[in-house]
Amino acid sequence: MQSSRLHFDLATLLRLLQMSMPMVISQGAFAFMIFTDRYFLAQVSPAHMAAALGGGVAWFFSFSLFNGILAYANALIAQYLGAGEIHKCSKVVTQGLILACWCIPLLIVIALLMRNIFAAMGHSPEQVDLEKSYYTILMFSSFLTLAKVCLASFFSGIGRTRVVMVCDVAGILLNVPLCYILVFGKFGLPAMGIEGAALSTVISTFFTLGLFLNFYLSKKNRARYSVDESFAFDRGITRRYIKLGFPSGLEVFLNVAAFNLFLLMFQSYGITEAASATIVFNWDILSFVPLLGLNIAVMSLIGRAVGAGNMDMANAVTTSGYVLGLVYSVILATLYLLFRNNLVEMFIFQEADAVAIRELSRFMMIGLSCYVLCEGVLQVASAVLRGAGDTRWAMYASVSLHWLMLVTQFFIIKVFDLGARVSWVAFVVMILALALVFVLRLASNRWRDPERLRLVMAE
Repeated sequence: MQSSRLHFDLATLLRLLQMSMPMVISQGAFAFMIFTDRYFLAQVSPAHMAAALGGGVAWFFSFSLFNGILAYANALIAQYLGAGEIHKCSKVVTQGLILACWCIPLLIVIALLMRNIFAAMGHSPEQVDLEKSYYTILMFSSFLTLAKVCLASFFSGIGRTRVVMVCDVAGILLNVPLCYILVFGKFGLPAMGIEGAALSTVISTFFTLGLFLNFYLSKKNRARYSVDESFAFDRGITRRYIKLGFPSGLEVFLNVAAFNLFLLMFQSYGITEAASATIVFNWDILSFVPLLGLNIAVMSLIGRAVGAGNMDMANAVTTSGYVLGLVYSVILATLYLLFRNNLVEMFIFQEADAVAIRELSRFMMIGLSCYVLCEGVLQVASAVLRGAGDTRWAMYASVSLHWLMLVTQFFIIKVFDLGARVSWVAFVVMILALALVFVLRLASNRWRDPERLRLVMAE
C-alpha cells in the first residue's frame, strides 16, 4: 500500500487544468442556461421563478438515479483506457444506451406519480400549476438527457473534453435565445411563459445529442475505438457498470430526494422564502455546476491511474485537484460575500414582497459564501473516491448526512416552526460536515487497498 501523502507536480496540474477547463466551461454553460431561464421567468413574476426551481429540481430528482448510474461511464472508460483495453470503451457506451432504453417505462411511471407532489407540499395553487407544467414538459427530454450523458461520459473518459465543451456550449447558445423568444413571445410567437422555458430545454437537448452522435460516429473515432463492433450486449461490462454505477446513482438519487424535499418544505413558508431560495440557488449553481467539470476531469484521471496501477499518479492528481478547487472556491466565496446586495438586486423586478425578499436573500448569501469554500474540496475528494471505485462508502456517507439534514429540517420547519433563517443555517452546516467526512475518508488510505482496487477492475 502506498503513502497517501499529497504530492504536487506541475506537469500533472497543467494536465488536469487542460483537461478540466473544457469541462468547467461546459458545465458552466449549463449553469448559465438555468440561470438565464430563471432570470427571464423572474421578470414574469416571483411565482414563475420559484416554480422553475421547484419543478426543475423535481425533474432532476425523477431521473437522477438513472443519470447517476450512466454517468459512471466516465470512470469505467477511463479505467479501461488506463488498462490498455481500448476496445471496451465503446462497449461501455453501448451498454449505457441499452440501460437508458430500459429506463423509459420507469420514467413514465415516475412522471405520473410525481406530478402531485407540489400540491402535497402545501405550495400555493398558482405555483403548483406552473410547477406541474414545467415538470411535465421536461420529463419528455429525460431519455434524450440520459443518452447524452452516455456519449458525454465517453469523451470525458478518454480525455477529449473539448468535444463535450463544443457540444454543450452549442446547445446553450441555442437554448438561451430560444428561451427568451418562447417565454416572452417574440417574432410573432405567443408568450408561453414557463412552458416556453421548458420547451426550449427539450429542443436544445435534442440538438446537443445530435452533435455528440456526429463526433462519436465519425470515421476516425469509429476506427480507433472499434465502435462498429461494440453494438452488442456485453454481460461482463454491464455487470461491472451496474455494480460500480448503482451505488453512485443511488447516492445521487437519495441526495437529490433529500434536497428536493428540503426545498419543497422551505418553499412552503411562502412566496418570499421560495423566491429568496431561488435567488440564492441561482448564484449557487453558477459556482457549484462548473466544479462538476473539475470533478469529472479528476475522476477520469484517477480512473486511468487505477487502471494502470499507478498510485503516484493518483497522488499527484489529487493534489492538483485540491489546488484548483480551493482557488476557485475562495474567489467565488469572496465575490458572493462582498457583492451579495448587488447579486440579490438583479432578481428583484416586482415591488410585491420586495423588502422581505431582499432581507432574507442577503442573509442566505452569507451562508452560501461559507459553504462555497468547502465545495471545491468536496468535489475533488468525491471524484477521487469514485474514480477509484469506492462508490459504496461514498453513497453511505453522503446519503446518511443528507437524510439526517432532512429529518432535522422537518422538525425545524414543520414541527417547531423555527423560521427560514434557522433552516438555512442547518443546511449550511450539513454541507460543511459532508466536506469534512469525505476528506477524512480520502486521508484514511482504505480506498487504495490493493485487493479492493483489484476487485474494482474485475468484471
